[in-house]
Amino acid sequence: MTTRQTPLRIGLTGGIGSGKSTVSHMLQARGAAVVDADAIARSVTAPQGAAMAAIARTFGAAFVTPDGALNRDQMRAHVFSEPKAKDALEAIIHPLVAQETQRQAQSALHAGYLTLVFDIPLLIEAGARWRAQLDRVLVVDCLVETQIQRVVARSGLSPEAVQKIISTQSSRANKLAAADWVIYNEGITKEALQEAVAQLPIRTP
Repeated sequence: MTTRQTPLRIGLTGGIGSGKSTVSHMLQARGAAVVDADAIARSVTAPQGAAMAAIARTFGAAFVTPDGALNRDQMRAHVFSEPKAKDALEAIIHPLVAQETQRQAQSALHAGYLTLVFDIPLLIEAGARWRAQLDRVLVVDCLVETQIQRVVARSGLSPEAVQKIISTQSSRANKLAAADWVIYNEGITKEALQEAVAQLPIRTP
């Protein structure tokens, strides 16, 4: 009789521009199921998304685009100037994200996946709420200067705007302190990054 392996739950995080999404795709290619919390959050704030009625009630019509999605630029500026607005927005979005995350995780387990990767940009900021549900925390790390260069190149945002986003996220030191595994994505080729991902002891059927 074959003993079924216990599924491994990995929390994947890293600052904006760290290469976290690239690592996520590489883990998926190795046979892991990826549950992307950021993609789920975007879906609930997309046109007619599950969070939009509550967002309109709480913040007003100025925060909703003509097609019924979250006005991200307006909300980003509001959250930067009004810290309590961030808490109010998260109170709407987080329960919906948690519900869909759980649904996707259960679906992956039923499909026979033995490694679940929870791609969570703000994993460290969430504190114990996420840590208790994970077996390992994987941090993709690089220099802040590199984060800024990468995001400016891909998004067209100014360095100052990217720095402001980084300042709202947990520091590198805090991320590294919470990590079980670290991939240092600084000054290496994509092939070297892929090799680092290949060394991670994930479980496959």
